[in-house]
This record gives sequence, structure tokens and C-alpha cells, in this order.
Amino acid sequence: MGKKILIIEDEDEFFFFYTMMFEGTDYIVLRAIDGKDALGKIDEDKPDLIILDLLLDQLTGDAFLKQLKSNPVYANIPVIIASSFSPRSYKTIFEIDPRLVFLEKPFTQERLLAEINAKIGA
Repeated sequence: MGKKILIIEDEDEFFFFYTMMFEGTDYIVLRAIDGKDALGKIDEDKPDLIILDLLLDQLTGDAFLKQLKSNPVYANIPVIIASSFSPRSYKTIFEIDPRLVFLEKPFTQERLLAEINAKIGA
């Protein structure tokens, strides 16, 4: 059974991009459209890793991240931030968790898979 990756992304085109990237891998891809939706999905089916967009409706990425990291049950789930904005725009998120990986969109499949493998293995 493959490892589960929760992708928190509200834009269909980016989610499609992710599903194409994970074709042919053993990863199981789950989707949430915003932070509020993601909190429910994490309770249902704890993922091994989260890919998080920061610009979301309902509960923004940084607000979701604060809630996730404040919960001891989920605090150790690795998170990769995927955003169109540079990491300099979101310096404060690294205060929440300095282990975050920040990928600026667009990025390659190789880069994403390398970061995932570094966090949770293949």
C-alpha cells in the first residue's frame, strides 16, 4: 500500500497537474479544496505528507498550518508549501515550522518527487 499525500489546492488545473505528476508512482493522492476541508480529511484518513497551497478560501494555508502544527497528533506530518508567491512573502510560516519545504510554482515533477522522497521516502 502506497503512502498517502494530501494535496490542499483549490484550483482544478493545479490539482490536475499534481495528479499527472503522481501517475505511475505508488503514492495515494487525496485532495482538499481549503484548510477547513483538509482538517476534516486529516481526521478521516491521516496522510503521510501534505502539499499545501497558501491562498485558499475558508481557512487559508498559513491558518491551517498553525492549527495542524498545534495539534500533537498531526504536528509531525511533513508539509511542502507550493505557492506562486516567493518564500519571502511568507517568512512567518517558517516560524510555525522551520522544517517546511517551500516550492515556488511552477516546479518540476523531479523537484517535487525529490522533496517528497526526502521527507517520507518512496
